[in-house]
Amino acid sequence: MPPQPLPQLDPAASIGVVSLSVADLARSLNFYQHSLGLRILDQAATSATLGVDTALLRLHAQPGARLVRRATGLYHFALRVPTRRDLAQVIRHFASARVSIDGVADHLVSEALYLSDPDGHGIEIYRDRPRDTWYSADGQLRMSTEPLDIQSILSELDAADTPWSGLPSGTDMGHIHLQVANIAAAEQFYLGVLGFARMAHMPSASFISVNGYHHHIGMNTWASAGAAAPPPSAARLLSYELRVSSPAALEHVIARIRAAALPLDQNEHGYSVLDPAHNRVLLQAG
Repeated sequence: MPPQPLPQLDPAASIGVVSLSVADLARSLNFYQHSLGLRILDQAATSATLGVDTALLRLHAQPGARLVRRATGLYHFALRVPTRRDLAQVIRHFASARVSIDGVADHLVSEALYLSDPDGHGIEIYRDRPRDTWYSADGQLRMSTEPLDIQSILSELDAADTPWSGLPSGTDMGHIHLQVANIAAAEQFYLGVLGFARMAHMPSASFISVNGYHHHIGMNTWASAGAAAPPPSAARLLSYELRVSSPAALEHVIARIRAAALPLDQNEHGYSVLDPAHNRVLLQAG
């Protein structure tokens, strides 16, 4: 028999709210508001939701929590700003506020800054280059890691730029990058069940998306090959949202998960499923 075609996820699918546990909620809120530029949208005694136009990040207090490096979970979540000038304003703010940066990179498809929150959770802030520059003449995605020309980015600024007031309107959750235990098992779930398409692959990492985006999800085993999930007491990724455009699109995904005999939970907000590395995916429509 010829091989069966892989399922296809809704081309309008996107990454939504990322939920993390943190050791000290007040410390984290100070960082995410004043250093990163998110705004508090909702707050309770032991949790808070932050975002810009809409919710992007949800923090849950876990007193005493510590990051476990040798585990599956979050590598980084990636906030995407609309323009290169927006990225320049972020760089200028980081310099002025003395926000520590872990690294920078030109990925050809995007320009990116990397940093960590007080619990060690990885963060990327990036802007996309125009989509028509992503692919070579033969249709291959041109994605790499090259030095970032920070001075060229800062040249986008001029004297008329207003003082920093936080991340700009239009900032969204561009992608999420996960630590997984096994690339083949992770791809079987994300490609073979959920219906993502592979955009780039190496033995220790895979980048997947819908609708030709460079990647909605990255996965690697650089510090997590064969590792277990972090313990409940750790500062860790609790879940991330995978949003599709309609209830019908959601039902298509749910049917494939059930056909694969994977455990599926349901609540008033949608469904949730664990990937093979025990990262929780919240499936939602709308």
